Amino acid sequence: MIPAWLAPLAPSPLVLGAALVLDLAIGDPAYAAHPVRLIGATIAAVERALRRLGLDGYGGGVLLAIVVAALWVALTSAAVLAAARGPAWAALVVHAFVVYSLLALGDLLRHVWRVERALGAGDLEGARAAVGALVVRDADRLDAAACRRAAIESLAENLTDGVTSAVCWYAIGGVPGLVLFKVASTLDSMVGNRTPRYLRFGWAGARLDDVMNYVPARLTWLLLAITALVVPGCAAADALAVGLRQHAILPGPNSGWSEAAAAGALRRRLVGPIWLRGALVTEVWIGRPDDPPASSHGDLMRALALIAATGVLATLLAMAVLAAA
Repeated sequence: MIPAWLAPLAPSPLVLGAALVLDLAIGDPAYAAHPVRLIGATIAAVERALRRLGLDGYGGGVLLAIVVAALWVALTSAAVLAAARGPAWAALVVHAFVVYSLLALGDLLRHVWRVERALGAGDLEGARAAVGALVVRDADRLDAAACRRAAIESLAENLTDGVTSAVCWYAIGGVPGLVLFKVASTLDSMVGNRTPRYLRFGWAGARLDDVMNYVPARLTWLLLAITALVVPGCAAADALAVGLRQHAILPGPNSGWSEAAAAGALRRRLVGPIWLRGALVTEVWIGRPDDPPASSHGDLMRALALIAATGVLATLLAMAVLAAA
C-alpha cells in the first residue's frame, strides 16, 4: 500500500485509457513546454555544467542521469500533488495530461503516414525528408522501397520505446515511473551514441535505457505475434520465430526483438543497405531469407495496422492488470 498522500501519483486504468484516446485522436501536443523538450533542455544544460567541471567521463555521465532523473521525477510529482490540494478533478487532469504527453503511438503513426502520403503523391523528396525525421541515415540515397522499409523499421523499433515500455513503467510506477523512463529514453537519444565524445559520458544513460526497455522489448515481441493472429496478411508463427532467431542481428539488447518480429509478422525482409555520411554501414537483412524485401504501399499499410493494434493491445492489457490489482 502506498501512503494516501501519494495516491494521486498512482497508476490509473481510466487515466491510461483516456491518455491513449487523446494520443490517437490528437497526437503529441506541440508546445514549447512539452515535458520531453524540457527534459532534453535540462540534459543539455547539466551536461554543459558537468563538462565545465571536468566531469566528462563515466562519473559525469552517472551524475547526469541521477540529477536529471531526480529533478524531473520530483517536478512532475510535485505538480500532480500540488494540483491534488485543489478541486478533486485538478490532480486527475494534470496526471492525465502528463501521461498523454508521454505516450507516442499516435505521433509515431502520423510520422510514418507522412512517408506514404508523399510516396503516393509521387513526391520522393518529400518521402525522404519524412524518413529523415524518423531514422538516422543518408535519406538522399533511398528509393521508394527503401523509404518504406525505413518507415516500417522505425515503426517497429519505436513501438517498444514509445509505447510498450512507457505503458509498462506507468503501470509499475505511476507518474514517477513513466517520467523516469522518459528521462532514460531521452538520455539515450541525446548522449547514448558510441562516439568519442559520449562513449564514456553517455554510458550510464544508455545502460539505464537498456535496463528499462529489457522486459518490455521482449513483451513487445510476444504482443506482435499475438496481434499478427488478427491482422490480415500477417503471420504469428513467423513473428515468434524470426524475433527469437534474429533479434541479436541488430545492435543493442532490445531493438532487434520488435524489428525482427515485425519482419516475420509481415513476411517481408527489412533493413538492407544503409548509408550514413557517405559510408555503407550495413547490408544486413532481417526476416526469412525467402521473403521479399518490404517495398509496397500494402506492406507499409499492414505495418501501420500491426503496430497500431499492438500498441492498443499493450495499453488495454496494462489497463486490465491495473483494474484487477
